[in-house]
Amino acid sequence: MTEAPTSPTLIFVVEDQALLRMEAVDLLQEAGFETIDAENSDFALEIMRLRWREVRVLFTDVQMPGRMDGVDLATEVHRCWPHVLLLVTSGGVALTDEDLPDHGKFLPKPYQASTLISQVRGLIARGHSY
Repeated sequence: MTEAPTSPTLIFVVEDQALLRMEAVDLLQEAGFETIDAENSDFALEIMRLRWREVRVLFTDVQMPGRMDGVDLATEVHRCWPHVLLLVTSGGVALTDEDLPDHGKFLPKPYQASTLISQVRGLIARGHSY
C-alpha cells in the first residue's frame, strides 16, 4: 500500500526587519518547510484569517510596529487558532517559555540556524495534532 504524499509543514514567519525575515524564511525552506511571511502583526492576522487551516507554527519577533507586539500576536493566534504552535524570538526582550501561551517556546536573538530548525522540529514533534 502506498502512503499518500504529505505536504510540507507551513511555518508563518512574522518579522519587521526584512533581512532577518528573509534569512529565517530561507533557513526554514532549506530545512524542508513551506513558509509564508509578514512584516507586522496587522498583516499577520489578515493572512491567518485566510490560511489558518494550513499554518502549523507561528515564528514571530516580539518588537515590531503595529497595534500588537509579537507576544500579543502569539496570544491572539492561540486564542483564535489553538492548533498553531508558537515560537517567539527577540534580541531586545528577555522572555521565558512560561511567558508564552500554550507551551510556546522563546528563542533569543541572535540564534543559530541549527537552533531555529531544532526548535521548530521540537515544537512539531511535541505539538498537539489537529
